[in-house]
Amino acid sequence: MLKSLLIAGALVVLGSVCCGQQVGMKKSLPTITGWKDAGHYIEQVREGKKSVLYAVDVVTGKRTPYTPIARKAAAMVKVSDGEVVYIAPDGSPKQLTRTMAEEKNPVLSPDGKWVAFTRNNDLYAIEVASGREIRYTTDGSDVIKNGYASWVYYEEILGRGSNYRSFWWSPDSRNLAFLRCDDSRVPVYPLYNVKGQHGQLEVNRYPRAGDPNPEVSVGIVPVEGGSVVWAAFDPKNDQYFGTPFWRPDGSGLLVQWMPREQNNLKLYDIDPATGSKTEIYNEEQSTWVEWIEGLHWVKDGFMMIRDFDGWEQIYLHHSDGSLKQKLTSGRMWGTKITRIDEKNRQVYFTSKGEISTRNDFYCVGFNGKNQRRLTFGEYNHKNIMLSPDNRYFMTCYDNSSTPTRLGLVNVKSGKVNVLGDLNDPGIDPKTVERKEMLWLTTEDGFKIPAIIYWPSGMKEGKRYPLDIHVYGGPNHGSVSDYWSSSSSTRDADCIRVVMDHRGSGHCGKAGMNYMHRNLGKWEMTDYIAWVKLLRTYPNVDSTRVMISGGSYGGYMTTLALTYGAEYFQYGYAKFGVMDWMLYDSHYTERYMDRPQDNPEGYRAASVFTYLDRYQSRGPAMLRIVHGMMDDNVHMQNSMQLVDTLQQMNKEFELMLFPGERHGWMRKMKFTLKDLRDFKERYLKREDE
Repeated sequence: MLKSLLIAGALVVLGSVCCGQQVGMKKSLPTITGWKDAGHYIEQVREGKKSVLYAVDVVTGKRTPYTPIARKAAAMVKVSDGEVVYIAPDGSPKQLTRTMAEEKNPVLSPDGKWVAFTRNNDLYAIEVASGREIRYTTDGSDVIKNGYASWVYYEEILGRGSNYRSFWWSPDSRNLAFLRCDDSRVPVYPLYNVKGQHGQLEVNRYPRAGDPNPEVSVGIVPVEGGSVVWAAFDPKNDQYFGTPFWRPDGSGLLVQWMPREQNNLKLYDIDPATGSKTEIYNEEQSTWVEWIEGLHWVKDGFMMIRDFDGWEQIYLHHSDGSLKQKLTSGRMWGTKITRIDEKNRQVYFTSKGEISTRNDFYCVGFNGKNQRRLTFGEYNHKNIMLSPDNRYFMTCYDNSSTPTRLGLVNVKSGKVNVLGDLNDPGIDPKTVERKEMLWLTTEDGFKIPAIIYWPSGMKEGKRYPLDIHVYGGPNHGSVSDYWSSSSSTRDADCIRVVMDHRGSGHCGKAGMNYMHRNLGKWEMTDYIAWVKLLRTYPNVDSTRVMISGGSYGGYMTTLALTYGAEYFQYGYAKFGVMDWMLYDSHYTERYMDRPQDNPEGYRAASVFTYLDRYQSRGPAMLRIVHGMMDDNVHMQNSMQLVDTLQQMNKEFELMLFPGERHGWMRKMKFTLKDLRDFKERYLKREDE
């Protein structure tokens, strides 16, 4: 998945509902670490050099010293020097393996008796008490991976947080489910590390759009060993499997399945004893279907969040998969379940249901009735912390013109007790950003937002350059209505803009569907409409418009200086895709279909199609930035762009980062300086 690191002044939240002090603000908010019980929240207070905890009564506000109840430590496992080490609840370590090979991703069984892990791409478990080791698979190799994911599964389906782990304990600790990935037919891409006398070559099995994918099987094996039970799927079929979910009692494994087209999601119930499958859920969309991120089990079934009605709604299903009740309604997006109260049959959740730039907190009954917004005002509510009895909740709330406050809310009455407020009448106005939310209505009727940071001390009659930051990927909005104070890193000589488009998530699935088979087209249509609007402002210099972004934002930046050359003059493009033929199969084909099925769409989405427009409207400059070991968006994208620009005799700038992968952090200080220097060269005039 294409992602880019965004760096901005933000409220610090570390294991608490709200804490810290924003740049430029003298005041800070209380640090609430949790709830002692239904009637008391826990506040952490700095007294001298010590941090002291208090239990605070929600009604009276009375504070009494609080000492946390010591909880029994849990056992854990880790890899140390390539070996699996078990850490007992008392902290004593026990080394479980002693091999020349490296063990990876050890996971303790739910009953604490076993540790599963992979070694040389085979799946193993070891009994903690006896040290007895069981090997479940024997065919692991460079291309056969048992319990260790193929790259495209790691990046696009299981997620980077999986660390390639593709095995899962059953809740009763009796079975292990795992994926077997066969990369034999997946093309190889070499990554070269220039460090050292001879350098190093790293080989990556990476399927590009239209390439053969890994052949994947779903296996289930008893913890005590024995034959692997294979789920009844044909691995030769062109298909994908999503993260599976065990039933709470371990009686079945629910496996997500999609065809390569990704327009149909099925959920199969797999019998661990036989591997037979029963279809219990089927969803089809004309564009693409997203994976189920999680099942929320309740006594009579499970809940999940789906978007097939155009918005992200919560659905309650019977245990057999049949629909029992649609719970939520309205223009919900970014929906996340906070708590399920089975006793009172209520679901508490957050969503952007009032306006797409602000988050709110809601509840609804299991019968789909009495949906209620629990938060208040035209604020963005973050870090919701619900009391154990669901009678109160904490919220940090603000918007672009209102400093952050911390509130304690009575769920029944809606009464708000403000516990902290960053507003300070004595603050120097020059240190506060001039920030404005704007909305644009497209010709198709979509309302999309942008946020403008006006220079402090902006002079009447002076024209300022635009400094635009974008990401642009499907369902990855960058615009949020929140408070921020100024930072020393802000450029006072530019009008900074963050803007989104119809496919960023603000317009639900209907807006995103425009991107199907058309990546690049509607993003640029909306970005150009934004620039046209901004050009009407008297303080905007339309000859100095810069755009920057990383990953998908790097693609957008380069497309802006080519396809949109009439409106964008300068670009700082970090590790971007330049042609979708060069990116991975699962991500690309979800939106574009296969190249052989959509050749015109791929041609229209390619930066290379519009390179003749670059620098055709006057002075313009593109700076191309890439990590040389990027295993996600390969440096090949930037190198092919460099090669073509050289052949066309067009000037550009290039910055490479040896040894760095996608979205590097180690050289961030240098990267930020490089970006500032680029702005200084091209956006600042000698007479300013």
